[in-house]
Parts: sequence; structure tokens; C-alpha cells
Amino acid sequence: MSKTTVYWLVGDGLPEHSAILEAVPGVGNVGKVLVDSLISKHPSRTLGWILNHDLPPHSTLDEKGLLRPPRLEISSVILPDGKTVITIGGELQPMTPGGQHEVAEAILSLAKEGSTPQVLVLAGLATEAESKGIHVICADEAVRSALEADDIPVSREQPESGMIGIAGLLVSLSPIVGVRSIGLVADTVGASADVLAANRLASWIEEAFDLKLDLDLDSTEETARKLLETYEVGGTLEEAMGVEDNDSHRDFYA
Repeated sequence: MSKTTVYWLVGDGLPEHSAILEAVPGVGNVGKVLVDSLISKHPSRTLGWILNHDLPPHSTLDEKGLLRPPRLEISSVILPDGKTVITIGGELQPMTPGGQHEVAEAILSLAKEGSTPQVLVLAGLATEAESKGIHVICADEAVRSALEADDIPVSREQPESGMIGIAGLLVSLSPIVGVRSIGLVADTVGASADVLAANRLASWIEEAFDLKLDLDLDSTEETARKLLETYEVGGTLEEAMGVEDNDSHRDFYA
């Protein structure tokens, strides 16, 4: 029996959209800073929650002072050119492999039911300060061929050590479900909130996928500041991710 529930606050499904952007806390919080910045800067609203029994049992107050359950939030964002993107993210992810599988499957089901053109899975890879690459990863030969036909190089050697958590599952399970899912992993120094890597990833997405994200350094810096304040109150980044604080995770994309 599934322990994952999608609870809709608006409607009962996804509106028409150009892409889903997914990010949870991870190395450098690159994807999370980008997604949270989109929600903060552009017109947006929360459509629903993804609830799972294996999320850390930490309920938090929202901006209205109401206590909310642990969750991933589904939001719609209207970009400056009128396109809508869906973001899925939160402050944490399930602490068990089973919970992470269930949430990944729930997101892929939403994408399938909503005729999502593409799921962009945003993550970071801890590396040297001078490394500023974006690694494109997929699990479907047809998707890879289409990307390369658009002059987007796709990694064939990375991630050498694998890809953990919801991010890796969203990419690797996508061909089974029939969803176009692409991992976009930015090199990062691994700081708690790498603003420069988030901006670099946003600019790359704009050019590669014609999505006018229209983010800037000021907006991502403000998001990063709020993110760090959240972890100061709620615990460490590693606790939010549901992993132990050790070096064994540094070689993974997450």
C-alpha cells in the first residue's frame, strides 16, 4: 500500500505547462535555490502537496502562521513570456529508500497524467572552485538523441558514482513510465547555498530549453539567505536530506 498522497489545494491536476522543474535539498542546494527563486520572483501559487510517511516528522509554520505537515510542494509559476512551469520541491525528502521511490513514482505519474513536455531534475555536484560545467544526464536513448540533435551534449561517463535520492530515481525510472526526464547537474563548490551555480544553471536552461526564467544574482542571493536561515532554525542540511554527515555522499549527484 502506497504511503504517498497528492493533496490538491487548487483543482485536481496540473494546468497546462511547459516543464516541471524538480529540486530538493542537496549538494550546494543549487536546484533548490533556483526553484525557490522562481517562486519568489514571478507570479506563483501552491497547487498541492506531496505527502509521504517517511518524510522527517517535522511540521512547520507557514507564512500565515498555520502549522503544515512535512511535504513537497507543487507550485505553478508564470514566466515573463507567459509560459507556465511547474515546480516541485521542499525543505526535505523521505528518509528511506522506499519513501524516495514512492515520491519519485508519484511525480512521474503527475507528469504522465499532465502530459508534461519534460521534467528537468536539478542538482549539484561538489567539485573544484574553477569547475563551472553543467552535466546533462538521461536514461532514454531517444531523449539523448533528441538533445544531441539540438546541440546539447549529453554525458556518457558521468555520474561515475551514481545519483542518489529522488533526483536519480526521477531520471532513471522515467523511460519505464514514458516521461521525458533530464538531469541537469551544476558543478558547485558545495557550499550550503551556491548562488553562482544556481544562476549559471538558470542561464543554461534559458538558452537550451527556451524557458525565460529571468533570474538574477539579487533574487537568488535573497533566496539563499532565507534558505540558510531555515536550516539554522530547523537543523542541518544533512538532517533535512535524511543522510548522515560524512564524505561518502560528496561524489554523488543529489
